[in-house]
Amino acid sequence: MGRLENKVALVTGGAMGIGAAHCRELAAQGAKVVMCDVADDVGMSLAKEIGATYVHLDVSKEDEWATVVNEVVGSLGNIDILINNAGIAKSTPIGTAKTEDWDRVIAVNLTGTFFGMRAVAASMKAAGGGVIVNTSSVAGLVGTPGISAYVASKWGVRGMTKSAAMDLGPDNIRVFSIHPGAIDTPMSPAGDREPRGQIITRWGQAEEVAKMMLFLVTDATFSTGSEFVIDGGFTAR
Repeated sequence: MGRLENKVALVTGGAMGIGAAHCRELAAQGAKVVMCDVADDVGMSLAKEIGATYVHLDVSKEDEWATVVNEVVGSLGNIDILINNAGIAKSTPIGTAKTEDWDRVIAVNLTGTFFGMRAVAASMKAAGGGVIVNTSSVAGLVGTPGISAYVASKWGVRGMTKSAAMDLGPDNIRVFSIHPGAIDTPMSPAGDREPRGQIITRWGQAEEVAKMMLFLVTDATFSTGSEFVIDGGFTAR
């Protein structure tokens, strides 16, 4: 029997990369996994493979959040775990960034995370508590050139996580942010995988991020509002 037997876990951006690794880990631990994404074909295939439920969700649309949460609660029960993982990146250097690119990155990465936390709060309270893990980035800890919208969104996720932890703590809901560094996923730039300033001289794997997520969901019972970094030592510099 897994450590999350019969817990209901909703994962956004779950079809590929880190999100897919989260879904696999949660399913392996016995959770009832609801995989949400906009990549429907890939998502449905993975969901079938691991025994999860696939649901189309654009996290930037609050009406879609309401529909998905209502359907999940009605079919599987109250939501115990939310992994706000969906995210995008676009080139948005200051001075030449397109407003529409800025708006889309903020809408998905930051506003989508807010919508997710707000949407599940009542269900988690009814369940007697829960855990929310928000995906930020090392770009939510240090500046990075050329991706100003992404950096702004990930710093926002980090700060919002702390406020949400205080808002939701009285309902026994713990809230964390995780900060991956150079992780080998389809979202990463194509090309070499040489170390980029990490102490551990390799790129990380999505499964390693999922192990951090599992620790937060299961064992980090006296932590909330904190950031957990998985970057090979990049931010130790």
